[in-house]
Amino acid sequence: MAEGYQESGAGDGLDLTQFYQIFFEEAGENLDQMEQMLLNLNLETADDEALNGIFRCAHSVKGGAATFGFSDVAELTHQMESLLDKLRRHELQPNPLMVDVLLESADASRLLLARHQTGDTSDPPSTAGLVQRISELASGGIPVMAEPVVEMAPVVAAPTPVSPPPPAPAVSAPKTSQSRLLEIRLGPLERSEQADGVKDLFRDIAGLGRIAEVASDKPDIRVLKVRTTSADSELLDLFAFHVAREQVQIEQLPVEDGSIAWLDLEDPPVDAPVAPAPGYGFFENAPGYNTAPAAPPKAPVAAPAAPRPAVGGANASAAAHAAQPEAATIRVAISKVDQLINLVGELVITQAMLAQNSQALDPAVNQQLLAGLADLDRNTRDLQESVMSIRMIPMSIVFSRFPRMLRDLASKLGKKVDFVTQGEATELDKGLVEKITDPLTHLVRNSCDHGIEMPEDRVKAGKPETGTITLSAAHQGGSIVIEVRDDGRGLSREKILQKARERGIEVSDSMSDPDVWQLIFAPGFSTAEVVTDVSGRGVGMDVVKKNIAALNGTVEIDSVVGQGMKVSVRLPLTLAIMDGMSVGVGDEVYILPLSSVVESFQVKDEAVNTIAQGSRLVKVREEYMPVIELEKVFRVPRHGSDKASDIMVVVEAEGSRVALLVDELLGQQQVVVKNLETNYRKVPNVSGATILGDGQVALILDTSALVRRSRH
Repeated sequence: MAEGYQESGAGDGLDLTQFYQIFFEEAGENLDQMEQMLLNLNLETADDEALNGIFRCAHSVKGGAATFGFSDVAELTHQMESLLDKLRRHELQPNPLMVDVLLESADASRLLLARHQTGDTSDPPSTAGLVQRISELASGGIPVMAEPVVEMAPVVAAPTPVSPPPPAPAVSAPKTSQSRLLEIRLGPLERSEQADGVKDLFRDIAGLGRIAEVASDKPDIRVLKVRTTSADSELLDLFAFHVAREQVQIEQLPVEDGSIAWLDLEDPPVDAPVAPAPGYGFFENAPGYNTAPAAPPKAPVAAPAAPRPAVGGANASAAAHAAQPEAATIRVAISKVDQLINLVGELVITQAMLAQNSQALDPAVNQQLLAGLADLDRNTRDLQESVMSIRMIPMSIVFSRFPRMLRDLASKLGKKVDFVTQGEATELDKGLVEKITDPLTHLVRNSCDHGIEMPEDRVKAGKPETGTITLSAAHQGGSIVIEVRDDGRGLSREKILQKARERGIEVSDSMSDPDVWQLIFAPGFSTAEVVTDVSGRGVGMDVVKKNIAALNGTVEIDSVVGQGMKVSVRLPLTLAIMDGMSVGVGDEVYILPLSSVVESFQVKDEAVNTIAQGSRLVKVREEYMPVIELEKVFRVPRHGSDKASDIMVVVEAEGSRVALLVDELLGQQQVVVKNLETNYRKVPNVSGATILGDGQVALILDTSALVRRSRH
């Protein structure tokens, strides 16, 4: 990718590099959307809306790539567009081979775009095989399968020998069956460059045709004669880059008209009256310019499937503009949002300091000041919630990754699987979304590989041969619960216990089902009989649990043999702000995540029992649980005070409970989480820190680490 170039057209030194990031993001979104629509496409009853939507996605990527000079992407997406155009015009019937090659092409386009984005100058992967397969499918043939550019599920094609077609031009407009001679009237025009831009298209786009200008009867009307094989609707779309549709009139002339004798489709004359092209008006120096130029976008966002009339009118133009809604979103760098959240966090701390210091004021004397502080409190909380909502994105962003993955995996395993999603609109903090994707990917793969049976086995068990994997998300209190469910074979209690004994894990037949299910999270644990490239190495479920625990989340498993399995992941809505319980130990204040707190009570010395190696247990309603003295864990100095801790707070993490011994309960509050490791260093048993209203730093305790400490 060229660096540091500037455009000189239009005389303003426009630097296109400033638009690259927006193009890459929009192209990625279009490719993702196209992939989802392809996966959801009903091949037997494909409707025009779905096919038009897929076409528009490919068309948008092609148009942007051509504008910025990324000719390899433009060529590939143009070939995709040609196939999709025939599908939406019902000249071809969609089939699985077409879906496969379009999905592979989308993957290849992502790879090529990534190379341009990173400035990779090494030899790009060849897309010739994909282009040839697309061309053969577009011509109604069956392609000879070639190695895909990126790793894909194998596609089985009939071994029908097909002679390869001649190489397609870099980019060309879709053709009709025969050459036509047209008279095109442009105007009234504001600038002569508008007509020149139209003429330049015929020079820059290979195979579009030949053009010449003839005398006009009006000074503001330009008259052009064109010989081309392109349809009127395609020409209107091309001209839209330079002139409005209502300024274009197209009239077909007799083919034998010889008034412009050189308008053939072979070679233009040397002295043809065509002005030198300034590269779409102002893109002369774009990377790839004059190497493989591509056509500008040919269809508006709301393009109908049927061909449009030859002469565009004001009503058609108004309808096209009305079909394009105003942008309802803006793109903002994540760093800016994070900075805003940090500033709001500081504002929350300052407001808490003011509130705490105002408690000693006389309400009668300082009524107006206290009223203002109350308003500040309310406004600060509203601002905090609004800013936090900026980072919240729908779970559909995560869910959209799985249909394609599941389709390829099911094909590889020879299984039939339906994928169902629920609660896609449920929102989660962007930071959590990025970190939860990998664990969910493993859980979904696990359900397909281990859970869903082979079609013949499902039929024998009285089930439909197609299994179902459901991915759902829902808010519960201050948390989000994500579930991965399948209607497969479920977990085998006996097999898990047997594998556990083989690995030397201490188990008993009297263990409860939830305790048995937790064994699959042991490092290296696997019940797979055969190790494959999909699973069976025992690496995964333990990593899943660790990653979720690192997000202050929990994992629960429910399973019924022969009926299926459900894995529930519970996460906080955000990592930036949390609800906590403040506890005091000596002069220190610690914060416990409120989601982990079960209950608190006052304890007497006789209720605590000391067992081997000095460990202590407390009995709570017929259940013994370990006691952790925070005073000893963090070596809190007493400064001569003989006060003894007599309050216990029961916290739960990783399926176990412990009782924390503290001096006092200070209350519940929302705290702004600060990363201690970034600002200081890693501290055992501590997950972060916050600043209290009086400016004191309080440590946020890692309840999972405390539970693991009690086990040791």
